[in-house]
Amino acid sequence: MRPPFDPALYLVTDTALAGPRGVPEVVRAAVAGGVTAVQVRDKTASRRELYALTLAVKEVLAGTGVVLFVNDAVDVALLADADGVHVGQDDLPAADVRTLVGPDRLLGLSAGSDDELAVALALPPGTVDVVGIGPVWSTPTKPDAGTGLGPGGVAALAAKAAAGGLQSVAIGGIDVERAPLVTGVDGICVVSAICAAPDPAAAARALRSAR
Repeated sequence: MRPPFDPALYLVTDTALAGPRGVPEVVRAAVAGGVTAVQVRDKTASRRELYALTLAVKEVLAGTGVVLFVNDAVDVALLADADGVHVGQDDLPAADVRTLVGPDRLLGLSAGSDDELAVALALPPGTVDVVGIGPVWSTPTKPDAGTGLGPGGVAALAAKAAAGGLQSVAIGGIDVERAPLVTGVDGICVVSAICAAPDPAAAARALRSAR
């Protein structure tokens, strides 16, 4: 059985932005402030480093009920016994990832256009649990993500996702001022708004109250 998943405030980690505090401590504070899901992402880490980081974050999340995703690295997600994995459109095909991870883990898939969302909606029911829609606004943490969809574009895709039985989260350039503008989704994903914040717990609380 897949773990309960609350996508309200979904944190994607950034090792560089976390700085000397380290990702696990940022996650600990963010969860105390109201983060409901965490995705470990580090494009520059080796698989061994990513595995160690995932285990460290998993230890922080133990007993909190906050689910743990791993970005792209299905092997690391399996070895670390994470709750789920998130893949992009250019990563391993979602149907094959579902086969690898089995029926009891969560699977997220990025969707930044109608065509990409159609890929998710065409999959057998239960393949994908959540689509990450974005970028809402262009963002320096993922410069290859393309131009922003804007809140209206995100809301339109989110409505189609919901009609197809998928949860959705918006990502890309969201901060406490912009969070109220993002509607129609089940939650918001943030990176720098928490990872770069002087007080990640306070940043998480502000983001929760903003929605």
